Amino acid sequence: MKEISQQFDVAHNFVSVLEKDDSMSPGIAAIKTLLMVLEKTKFDTVQELHSTIQSAVRAMRDTDKPMTSVVSGTELFSRFITLAKFDDKTMDEVRDIMLRRGKMFLTKLLESRNVIAKQAIAFISDGCRILTHARSRTVREALILAAQHNKRFHVFITHSAPECGNPNGTISDGQQMASELEKAGIECTIILDASVGYVMETVDMVLVGSEGVVESGGIINRIGTVTMAICAKEMKKPFYVLVESFKFCRLYPLNQRDLPDDYKYRKSDLANKAKAHPMVDYTAPGYITLLFTDLGILAPSAVSDELIKLYL
Repeated sequence: MKEISQQFDVAHNFVSVLEKDDSMSPGIAAIKTLLMVLEKTKFDTVQELHSTIQSAVRAMRDTDKPMTSVVSGTELFSRFITLAKFDDKTMDEVRDIMLRRGKMFLTKLLESRNVIAKQAIAFISDGCRILTHARSRTVREALILAAQHNKRFHVFITHSAPECGNPNGTISDGQQMASELEKAGIECTIILDASVGYVMETVDMVLVGSEGVVESGGIINRIGTVTMAICAKEMKKPFYVLVESFKFCRLYPLNQRDLPDDYKYRKSDLANKAKAHPMVDYTAPGYITLLFTDLGILAPSAVSDELIKLYL
């Protein structure tokens, strides 16, 4: 196996890609990093290529970035680029084929948010009041697109703890989301996370993003999402999830304890996780009304069928 660390610092480039583009999810950054690995590393065998990709994924999982979409995105990427026939091909030809397929895969993923936003705006009506959790890039794009279609609405945004989001810790993710929406002319109110139950009875719907969608149709997302979902269910408010299909992951958690530790905690916190605060929680499918994805608008029960198609 190639020692890619001598040629290309995977972890450094992964973190660098994320820091240069604040609108990028860790999963997309991981796929871009794998494309760089393919471009910069020479291989003698297909097995060596596979081993190098696996090594690169392990290097990215050793960083402090959220891992849910990194795992699902890199699994789908690896599967997609190896679907071609490689009989009678030289290794240079194999690498070129994989690079072409990888870039095609990335291009499709980069269009996902716009596809999702177009689906979601049909559910946003003039005068409605929307509750969202912290900062979701996909939700942000949908709300801005709705505003560009001359829809007027008010968004309530949970504050969310700075240590769970922005690396500089100067403002919370909720404050950043509000600032981005207000620049687009959208009226916003930042609320305390603890006031979700109080605000819920005044809103028309809940829109959240997701770091991962599991086989049952439940989601893994920013800590506090399950609390919001339970309140929405109790007060009969629709709970919508906006999420890209590359975040569909082969997991079947039944409760919070079933989530992998490296999804819940930063790498630097794993040694002392008893005192660490989890970054994400699990929301069961029974609390979710619909999922808006680049594969279409799905009921939670339809997710398992879509996962099977993705991995066939």
